[in-house]
Amino acid sequence: MPTRTVLAAAALLVSATGVSATGASAASADPRPAHPAAAPAAALKQCAENALTVRAAASGKDHVLRLSVKNHSSHACLVGHVPLVNYGDLDGAAVPFPLSGSATYKLDAGKTAHAAVRSVSASGDSDVRSVDYVVVAANPEHHGQKFTAAALAEPGGLRVWSPVTTLWQPTREMADEVLAESVGAGVLKV
Repeated sequence: MPTRTVLAAAALLVSATGVSATGASAASADPRPAHPAAAPAAALKQCAENALTVRAAASGKDHVLRLSVKNHSSHACLVGHVPLVNYGDLDGAAVPFPLSGSATYKLDAGKTAHAAVRSVSASGDSDVRSVDYVVVAANPEHHGQKFTAAALAEPGGLRVWSPVTTLWQPTREMADEVLAESVGAGVLKV
């Protein structure tokens, strides 16, 4: 799968230009002082893997899984802005939609973030693969949680081709809406 190349190119673009996929400059900062009650993101630490519960579940829609990550610690921490979703031993991870650099997502204590992933994003039945499991991680440094195809209501295997995942969202409904907007994303045009 070409997804690793797409992710690397997007990350390189963000780091080289300092401009995110939304067009915001990484160098431009809000000149107003931060609200005294808000902790600056730089002061927050990455969430420890054992402080998180990562879940994947069938959505009831073809080739779509719902993902969630819950922070069980007593303090806010950071996860990757996009879940890392790997299908079986295939090369590469699901492409984020919208494209995102290496930003983080603040996950408050006791809160849950949601994402959705579509495993088959392009037509071309001859190129679709089938795998026995998917691994989902909240941070690239984490080992992630393995979910079998049978546990995800796909006993014949998870079909995958050019998978696309949403960024973490505050609600499941928002994740579903973003995934609906992603139709056609992840397809490389040459």
